[in-house]
Amino acid sequence: MPAKNIDELIALCKRRGFIFQSSEIYGGTQGLYDYGPLGVELKNNIKNSWWKSVVYERDDVEGLDASILTKQAVLKYSGHEETFTDPLVDCKSCGERFRADQVPDYCKKEDLTEPRQFNLMFKTNVGPIDDGSSYAYLRPETAQQIFTNFKNVVDSTSRTLPFGIAQIGKAFRNEIIARQFIFRMREFEQMEMQFFIKPGEQKKWYEFWKETRMKWHLSLGINQDKYRFHNHEKLAHYADAACDIEFEFPFGFKELEGIHSRTDFDLSNHEKFSSKQIKYFDPFDQKKYTPYVIETSIGLDRMFLAVFSQSLNIEKLDDGTERTVLKIPIILASNKCCLLYTSDAA
Repeated sequence: MPAKNIDELIALCKRRGFIFQSSEIYGGTQGLYDYGPLGVELKNNIKNSWWKSVVYERDDVEGLDASILTKQAVLKYSGHEETFTDPLVDCKSCGERFRADQVPDYCKKEDLTEPRQFNLMFKTNVGPIDDGSSYAYLRPETAQQIFTNFKNVVDSTSRTLPFGIAQIGKAFRNEIIARQFIFRMREFEQMEMQFFIKPGEQKKWYEFWKETRMKWHLSLGINQDKYRFHNHEKLAHYADAACDIEFEFPFGFKELEGIHSRTDFDLSNHEKFSSKQIKYFDPFDQKKYTPYVIETSIGLDRMFLAVFSQSLNIEKLDDGTERTVLKIPIILASNKCCLLYTSDAA
């Protein structure tokens, strides 16, 4: 049976060289982790499997590797500067800070400050003079550079709709409280694909990508009962439909991958505020329009945790004892074989 104890999982990750606490010799930093010799191999195998499924095995998706430092205007007009926030409260008795929706039961309501919005993006100075006027953000997601490069990809590849742009890369969020091991971190990796379609076809493609993404998860050999869909009741400002593929982690069902129908919000906003022509010319309809977008976005670190937690099993032996066995799916395994040598000497 799979191991359910997250502490046991964390200990094994360190002992076997999968994941270490970042800067551990100096006390570590909450929400930052380093992948060890076996961990980086498993992580790369997950990335390769995703890229093969989304890009190599399709003829309608291109790849991209965009910069991490993101111009302030991009995230201003995408809505991130205003809306990419969490409600923050302080406890006047213990001095700790919490997300307003994640306050522990031991904190009395009268000891909490009024919630205030905390922007999750990391800001950094650009250039030699730190005067507060020349700055950029470490990107909080990998999607926006796909949108700002949409016209470049169309012009350089002569792609016609529908088609997608995929990217794997780092993202950064200054979480108030980073917790649950690598499930919620301040530096993490995403595997995202934005699929551009004709307006009015979003429902068809939304259902298509829900089914397609679930097929990939199941192709890895993980039990189907570990997955479920969760439809969003409250939609983001850019979406007209959204759902999560949830996975049963050791701490319960949580979001693993998001599938969103983003309408034309991102491309329209970037065209409006950049004053650059981003509209797509449809050679079949002989007209210009702003494409709609279906997004698939999965956290690479969360996928690592899903695979690892499902692979960590406790077996009962004939003598009544137990042993811990790591059974990673062969398609993702860090080591595919092992050579054992025996001696002929008596």
